[in-house]
Amino acid sequence: MSETWVAVCQDDDLIAGTGVCALVGEEQVAVFKLRATGELFAIGNYDPIGQANVLSRGITGSLGDALVVASPLYKHHFNLQTGQCLEDSSIEVSTYPVRLHEGQIEVALG
Repeated sequence: MSETWVAVCQDDDLIAGTGVCALVGEEQVAVFKLRATGELFAIGNYDPIGQANVLSRGITGSLGDALVVASPLYKHHFNLQTGQCLEDSSIEVSTYPVRLHEGQIEVALG
């Protein structure tokens, strides 16, 4: 199955160090741009521990070698590359391919 890229915002709309929530297909996706590197990540917006769509409002950073977002509810950390919860390895969120293409941030479903 091929990927379908969906534009979620202009690159200038996403401030480094923050996230935005976008509806991609039927999924709420949290898109982040890291402050230090400008690197982009996209994960599911739903926090399975807090049971709310809030991860786009979390704080990004690192714990050891892992790039993470801390949920604003219970402060659990989710690895931005794998979706794995650092505090409970049985919990994870979806991850999505993300890219910068012609000035737009795009997320792939497929």
